Amino acid sequence: MVAGMAKTDEPAVDAVLESVGPRLRALRTDRDLTLAAVSATTGISVSTLSRLESGQRRPTLELLLPLARAYQVALDDLVDTPPTGDPRVHQSPFEHEGVTMVPLTRQSGGLQAYKQTFPPRSRTGDMEQKTHEGYEWLYVLSGRLRLLLGARDFVLSTGEVVEFDTRVPHAFGNPFPEPAEVLTLFGPQGERMHVRARPRS
Repeated sequence: MVAGMAKTDEPAVDAVLESVGPRLRALRTDRDLTLAAVSATTGISVSTLSRLESGQRRPTLELLLPLARAYQVALDDLVDTPPTGDPRVHQSPFEHEGVTMVPLTRQSGGLQAYKQTFPPRSRTGDMEQKTHEGYEWLYVLSGRLRLLLGARDFVLSTGEVVEFDTRVPHAFGNPFPEPAEVLTLFGPQGERMHVRARPRS
């Protein structure tokens, strides 16, 4: 898409590519990541990342694809493809640590929504708990999911909800024989769900 544009479209292509650098910088700063952290994730050198963000390096698919995976956005979001007018979600699924993730939001910052599918008997070994900035809300659509949250161990079943500060050590796994599908809302800066009405007990 980026490399195959016709010569007659050069001005339009240049305008699109010039917008990539600021967008990459915004994605990185929204996620509170350093250039070194992105470099470690993507294998792209810090100097190349810096030149991409400043517009001194022309972006290519070879560079943009690992960055789109690292920032968990569609490639179209990096190159600012015009909207098609179709209101349905057409985000591309991707795999993260064996879990299939479908982005349900298009914005690069703020609260992010994902549908996640955990294969049967996945992440059943040493569930290493991790911490990071943010706040997570998770609803089990189908199946069961194991959650380690600090010293606590939960099994979440269909219809159950959990929310927690991701600075608390946590890990997910599916040791069960059926896949688990979950809906996740994640606030990278600690944004929380705001419940305006609750059912009476």
